[in-house]
Amino acid sequence: MINLTRRAMGASTVALLAGCATRTAAPEAPRAPAAIGAFGIDLAARDLSVRPGDDFFRYANGVWLANTEIPADRTRWGTFDILREKSDNDQRVIIEEVALAGGAPGTNQQKIADYYNSFLDQNAINAAGMAPIQPELAAIAALRTHEEVVRFAARPDVSTSFPIAIYVGLDERNPDRYLTNMTHGGLGLPEREFYRRSDGQFPQIREAYVAHITRLLTLAGLDNPAQRARAIMAFETQIAERHWPIADRRDRDRTYNLKTRAEIRALAERFPWDPMFDAAGMGAVQEVVISELSAIGPLAQLCVSTPISTWRSYLAYHVVRTNASVLPQNIDDEVFDFFGRTLSGQPQQRERWKRAVQAVNTALGEAVGQIYVQRHFPPESRAQMLALVENLRTAYGQRIDQLPWMSAETKAAAREKLAAFRPKIGYPNRWRDYSALQVNAGDAFGNAKRRQVFEWNHDLERLGRPTDKDEWFMTPQTVNAYDNPVFNEIVFPAAILQPPFFDPNADPAVNYGAIGGIIGHEMGHGFDDQGAKSDAQGVLRDWWTPEDAERFRAVTDRLVAQYDAFTPLEGINVNGRLTLGENIGDNGGLQVSYHAYNLSRNGAAAPVLEGVTGDQRFFLGWAQAWRALIRDAALRNQILTDPHSPSIYRCNGTVRNMDAWYAAFDIQPTDALYLPPDQRVTVW
Repeated sequence: MINLTRRAMGASTVALLAGCATRTAAPEAPRAPAAIGAFGIDLAARDLSVRPGDDFFRYANGVWLANTEIPADRTRWGTFDILREKSDNDQRVIIEEVALAGGAPGTNQQKIADYYNSFLDQNAINAAGMAPIQPELAAIAALRTHEEVVRFAARPDVSTSFPIAIYVGLDERNPDRYLTNMTHGGLGLPEREFYRRSDGQFPQIREAYVAHITRLLTLAGLDNPAQRARAIMAFETQIAERHWPIADRRDRDRTYNLKTRAEIRALAERFPWDPMFDAAGMGAVQEVVISELSAIGPLAQLCVSTPISTWRSYLAYHVVRTNASVLPQNIDDEVFDFFGRTLSGQPQQRERWKRAVQAVNTALGEAVGQIYVQRHFPPESRAQMLALVENLRTAYGQRIDQLPWMSAETKAAAREKLAAFRPKIGYPNRWRDYSALQVNAGDAFGNAKRRQVFEWNHDLERLGRPTDKDEWFMTPQTVNAYDNPVFNEIVFPAAILQPPFFDPNADPAVNYGAIGGIIGHEMGHGFDDQGAKSDAQGVLRDWWTPEDAERFRAVTDRLVAQYDAFTPLEGINVNGRLTLGENIGDNGGLQVSYHAYNLSRNGAAAPVLEGVTGDQRFFLGWAQAWRALIRDAALRNQILTDPHSPSIYRCNGTVRNMDAWYAAFDIQPTDALYLPPDQRVTVW
């Protein structure tokens, strides 16, 4: 999900507002109608029976929340999901036009058409049965040694699960090179706590997981499925016991451990490290960054002490599970029944065409994106976004200069980083080359396999080559955004630059409250508790004075405590440490965008529109952006696995730290969200 970042300065914001209070509004040129309401806010969605200070999220969205149902094929439904549905439909038109027209062999058009049509043809997939995956199941059944197990799991053409994963990524201490990374994995359930907790629904989830494994192995034709399922569960539980707590995995200092191949061999001398690297095509690799260093040795030892019979069951289950979408429908339905219906509370599988669009995006995303941009992203939107980003850059710089807790030395380095950061808006300057990807008509399973090998080879080719700083890690049709600290960049795909996030015809206050807050969030990731560890060139290093770092921690620890106190579900609180980076992003991002909004008016007072002031429209824009409903099971999964707080707290938890929100809505000490001024957290 969106990588959002950060912060605030209540006192200076109030002063700026006071300085603008006596100015008159400049006349505005007529504009085209906004896409939502008269000026960009759905005022009818408000629940005016709720005091803004008691629950601003429901005040802004309560009528919509009460009158909306989550579609049966979704676990949540809100602003992001509605735009993703729109993007899916826009892409469907593009893809089906291409699929109907086809294309010359080897062209992107031919590949889009054959990938989509093959995935869409469930009847042909059913007719093929288990034959496409049978060679892999036979290879698993023939495994006799731990080296053979490791070689099989490391093959680029095999889609499975394994406790130790290697992949190609960016070197956080040298942004000009790629290198091999190693991390822990191997779990079928979302996170280690699903195997460990005895409260709530967790025991029932584990029982349902074992029952699901039993059914899937039965459908796959394996003998003794119940016995195998119990062995798999016992094995994964042991894997989970060796995993790091999820919040610890955010610490970029702890997760950067550069090791030589010799040092890796020493972690567990019996583990076949060299065969693993050879099978993955990384035999020549000599340096690896290990993320969870203290876990890898124990996991490697577990791998070589686990009976081969358990490995055969484990690998067979995960090979079938990960390929379910291109296997017969009874396999696909069984995997959805557990992971969708039981684990996430989703009543209905998504229509096949929607999943086919997603599959094409995974394989040929930029080929589709090139057409999407031509149809759905006008050049003026890119220009307006760049202007907005620059205004926020100015505001961020001013707020850094005003920080009372940061020294001049660290401020200079922060300013250098802010000046160097690069915004990418809409779409890449250079489109990806898919000429090496072979796509065959009527071969859904083979296409998925070849796509996987194509991506792996693409990554292997990067090793030893300078990094490509023009590369995008999301397609233009993705409704999301991200920050990449190693390249010191923020990236906003075209599909998120639509109402209600961004509307060129909406009131500026609304745009600053919505997309402005999100831009500020992404910029702020460069200065959150982890992003701030990279300097202007993206190098992971300590550029803060020790005193400033300690003062920064003291401020952010207060934010951790605030979010730790939120209880979305009985017995399950938000993890303030896990969500800290995103909460800093929201906190600072909205503060900076509010500052930028005031700068944008050049001293003029904002008009009152339909009885709503400029500041009120700003905060309503933020609340409307995070409007969402979510099923309880999906909410539980999010709290335990996702570094983003639930939507209600992205709204309420952010505004309650801003002095301007209190003034805009006359928030009183008796209101539920009220925080005394000395308890409000302003990071930036």
